[in-house]
Amino acid sequence: MKLSCLPVSYFGEIISGRMSIEQWASQASDLGLDAIDLSVVLLKSRDRAYLKSMRESIEAAGMRVAVMNTYPDFTHPDPAVRKEEQSQLRDDITAASLLGAQMIRVTAGQAHPQTRRQDGVAWAIDGLVSSTAAADRCGVKLLYENHSKPGVWDYPDFSLPSDIFLEIAEAVRGTSISVLFDTANPLVYGDDPLPLLEQVFEQVECIHAADTGVKGKLEPVAIGTGVVPFNDIFAMLIRSGYDGWISIEEASGLGALGVAGAVTFVRNAWAEATMAVHRKGCK
Repeated sequence: MKLSCLPVSYFGEIISGRMSIEQWASQASDLGLDAIDLSVVLLKSRDRAYLKSMRESIEAAGMRVAVMNTYPDFTHPDPAVRKEEQSQLRDDITAASLLGAQMIRVTAGQAHPQTRRQDGVAWAIDGLVSSTAAADRCGVKLLYENHSKPGVWDYPDFSLPSDIFLEIAEAVRGTSISVLFDTANPLVYGDDPLPLLEQVFEQVECIHAADTGVKGKLEPVAIGTGVVPFNDIFAMLIRSGYDGWISIEEASGLGALGVAGAVTFVRNAWAEATMAVHRKGCK
């Protein structure tokens, strides 16, 4: 298991300049992470010299970028906007590649009130698949997420409902697109995450270890203190031989304590699940 972290709790500080991405990389190194994750909202420029310098600073701290998180809105009712979203994602792919990112998180788009289900599914599939050529050229893996709602959007994700997510995931099966599975977002919609994960497991290359305080609502809390059944999820991954990334999506707002606590929790929970699976297998 390879461990990285998306420090949502630090987004405000990094965007305002009170904390640098290089400082985040240094802290991640101290925590013993294998890599860091970033979001395109944290980038101050798409200038190649800026991105090259940032990559060098991250690597100087002993880190690399595992996942770059993006927010394409392929379900917008205006075809001109959808075309622009595809262009923006190509720019994001280039930036991720320059930073040395291995993977890039992509979304279906927002649940615009004017967008019908049939149209939204078709537009999302088209937007995702049409982006694979650019990603393949840059050597970056596209990861489609069962997303909920970022702060930069007006509406929840179009594919937050599990049945829509499964329909799109099935449609991109066989392409170079894999799945980033978020442990909290099914609960935000009101579904249990484990059965959903089991249905897409063969496509999963990264897990967002995220938590929410209640079922049916996005209420970020310290990882491990909410309602996500991490023990069951980790046990299923271990039994199935999962060897991909676990990206901690730390959004508790607790700063350094939240990030450090989340890393400790995930490591301990994974170790405990490993021992439990081993004990059960020896009986």
